[in-house]
Amino acid sequence: MTIPADINQPDKVAYGLSIRQLLIIALTGGIAAAVYYLFHQILPIVILAAILLPLIALGIAIALGRRDGLSLDRFALAALLHTRENKRLVSAPDGVADPPRWCRLRGKMPAPMRLPVKAIRTDGALELTDGGVAVLVETGTLSFHLRTTGEQAALVGAFGRWLNSLESPVQLLARARPADLSDLVEAIEHQSQVLPHAALAQAAREHAGYLAELNTSRELLTRQVLVVLRDHPSASRGRRSVRRDASAAVVLRRAAEAERALAALGVTTRVLAADEAAQALAECLDPGGRHPAGQALPDELITSSTRSIT
Repeated sequence: MTIPADINQPDKVAYGLSIRQLLIIALTGGIAAAVYYLFHQILPIVILAAILLPLIALGIAIALGRRDGLSLDRFALAALLHTRENKRLVSAPDGVADPPRWCRLRGKMPAPMRLPVKAIRTDGALELTDGGVAVLVETGTLSFHLRTTGEQAALVGAFGRWLNSLESPVQLLARARPADLSDLVEAIEHQSQVLPHAALAQAAREHAGYLAELNTSRELLTRQVLVVLRDHPSASRGRRSVRRDASAAVVLRRAAEAERALAALGVTTRVLAADEAAQALAECLDPGGRHPAGQALPDELITSSTRSIT
């Protein structure tokens, strides 16, 4: 028996079709048969064909077609739900207040924005709105195709052992981020001034010029791989803060176990701290925007200080 690579793929029941596809085709055929039975003595066959053939083609397209990795029926349902959702969202944890009665409202009120993350702990754990706790683990990458056949088999075996050791669902996220080489160019130019030999300094300046030209003429991307580990606290008695602390300790322990398991593959891992986790979430919510590090939280006091050098 051949096991597909996509384990979430639905089971094929008959003729290579799943139960959902068979139901859609059967429902389409039943509707077409009912229309033909009711109107075949009233309407000419040409008109019936003009009505039934597009209906049957639509049913087959919905059953067999796919768009963006989704079946067409699920894609159409998602599109319908998206059109019905309120597109104007505001940060309102307590809900959007109703306007006063003397105010004449035109259009719809904005809806509260419900983010999946409620708070970020100092240890880097994320408190989720559904009561769970998650942690973000950043991992490095390795060149798989440059390894020999035996090394590839060893890597696959080690990765399979880590997957089999998991006790809870884990999300693997690979995303591309824009890269900026301005800081690297500045560091190389600064370091070239203190090099002991003039030839080394000239080579460093030429390399900095190459990186600067590459930074301005190309859209550079870097790849980041995140492993999301989560845990949902049990509904046992006790304070919510105690349950969250215990759940955070569980996911951090699982992150340490993942670090040891992935180290066997030569993959470096580290748990994102609170500031790094906030930066990653901001970049995921707005991939094309600029998100400088060190932003103040909404409830933090913003202060500034100046120093004078004499």
